[in-house]
Amino acid sequence: MTRQDLQHFAEQWIANWNRHDLEAILSHFAEDAVFISPRAQTLTGQARIQGREALRQYWAKALAAVPDLRFELESATCDDAGQTLVVHYIARLDGRNLRACEMMRFDKGRQIFGEAYYGAPA
Repeated sequence: MTRQDLQHFAEQWIANWNRHDLEAILSHFAEDAVFISPRAQTLTGQARIQGREALRQYWAKALAAVPDLRFELESATCDDAGQTLVVHYIARLDGRNLRACEMMRFDKGRQIFGEAYYGAPA
């Protein structure tokens, strides 16, 4: 993916989440992708989720738990040589605004790894 592809991905990723379009979100993941998140630990008992089907189950549960979830893109840092994207955003949920960041790695246009980090209130 080029730098432009990665930047476009960040924008589309935000749009997909804001539509709560789970299939569009999952369409970018490799079948055996790994995702790590402290939110996953809370909902599933594990911080590490592996595989597209496990991601579908986790995110369906997460979206049902926070139906007002919205993301606002703050910035995207793209490393086309390393096929890595870091997306910094504000997560709006349950009347709260939290700073968040996700690091994503790609192989052949598919996300193979992601890790979410959540920070201070925005």
